[in-house]
Amino acid sequence: MSERGNRKTQIGVVVSDKMDKTAVVKVDRLVKHPVYNKYIKRSAKYKAHDIDNAAKIGDRVVIVETRPLSKDKRWKIRQIIESKA
Repeated sequence: MSERGNRKTQIGVVVSDKMDKTAVVKVDRLVKHPVYNKYIKRSAKYKAHDIDNAAKIGDRVVIVETRPLSKDKRWKIRQIIESKA
């Protein structure tokens, strides 16, 4: 299976798995403050497609950018890195 272009990947933690075939993934990143040169933690939440409902709350996952799957979903879960259970 060939990849179509370069797709963005991010690593995050599942914060919600209550929806069917969807998980909410929180991704943290560090941003350097322009004046004080300290690092600030910024986070974003992404809704990711989880076809098997395999991801559970607390799992560390890799998500990959994809075409729009619904109003809010633009990511898919590629793999579960570490499981909480």
